[in-house]
Amino acid sequence: MTWLTEFDTRLADLDAAHLTRRRRVVVPEAGARMTVNGRSMLAFCSNDYLGLAGHPALKAAVHEAVDRYGVGSGASPMVSGYSAANAALEAELAEFVQLPRALYFYAGYATNASIVPALVGAGDAIFSDALNHACLIDGARLSKASIHRFDHADLAALDAQLAAEPARRKLIISDAVFSMDGDVADIAALRALADRHDALLLLDDAHGFGVLGPQGRGALAAAGLTGVNASPRVLYMATLGKALGVAGAFVAGPDTLVEWLLQKTRSYTYATAAPALLAEALRAALRIVGSSEGDQRRAHLQALIARLRDGLAPGADAAIDAAGWALMPSDTAVQPLVIGDNAASLRVMASLQDDGLWVPAIRPPTVPVGTARLRIALSAAHQADEVDLLVRALRSLARGV
Repeated sequence: MTWLTEFDTRLADLDAAHLTRRRRVVVPEAGARMTVNGRSMLAFCSNDYLGLAGHPALKAAVHEAVDRYGVGSGASPMVSGYSAANAALEAELAEFVQLPRALYFYAGYATNASIVPALVGAGDAIFSDALNHACLIDGARLSKASIHRFDHADLAALDAQLAAEPARRKLIISDAVFSMDGDVADIAALRALADRHDALLLLDDAHGFGVLGPQGRGALAAAGLTGVNASPRVLYMATLGKALGVAGAFVAGPDTLVEWLLQKTRSYTYATAAPALLAEALRAALRIVGSSEGDQRRAHLQALIARLRDGLAPGADAAIDAAGWALMPSDTAVQPLVIGDNAASLRVMASLQDDGLWVPAIRPPTVPVGTARLRIALSAAHQADEVDLLVRALRSLARGV
């Protein structure tokens, strides 16, 4: 018997454990609505936190870029794929986040999976928060450095691990906003530990860039660690397919470190560059994020976050408390409602879909066993009455548990 016959059994085992994932065919509608498998749904699943993905200015920028640059980039940025649009975007990103230099990548996952091995290798040491995103985890594994995993946000444990590790080159890696919990890392304390132990710090601000900090400059700016306060040992990574509504990622920091990544990051050297049309869309998005319109969108998003939390926080509704559901502490657009059991979280998700609401159930291994949850993602595209609709639906479902 060939081992290939095992896959049917292994797939069946995933299904029995309620861990099978399904794709859905979606078409964007106006606001926060999507057509999902042919049905119009109110979506609380998108990371388009500022509602920019369908913005007229981004669409116009793409149309103009197609006329000038065509569609594809043709090659790696090290060959002929580094367009004038890509170069301008890098300069504008560096200026926006108030760091010396930025490097633009075609995809966020590939960025972290490759820059970590470019920074450290065999004989070096990595220190990773237990709840880091999979791309950071995979980058650490690919590096062949020794990996020290510390409990989520346990900086005393991190301090002890750094002190005990004899390796000369040490790298701390952490999400800035944790994608499934919505909490924000203590970035100032992480930087202080990096200083104390002569380590580098790599921050992944996928869920904070565009939303947090002055003018949406991100979690590092919110911590006051950009501009004249920027550290020579901090690299700041953020994705461009969330709050900016397009695709891709960038890394910013000291010129020497960014130049090293330019030379040594395999996903930069060997992958086709992002097309210029995306870079032009991102330049348009960046202008909006830093404008008064961006301020208005962030203020609206914060009001929606407060509204949701008022409706679902512990003590706000007896039925939700009695069901054992718990809204995790988060001031960001990521609002996780922990259900606990895999099957139960899928049932709640399915019931919400019956009501025309799309809220994804997140299960292991994305989150720890026993903490399956609804990951409610809010956007400036939502309206207050839509958040109220979700709260009422969840309260009603909790009464039936």
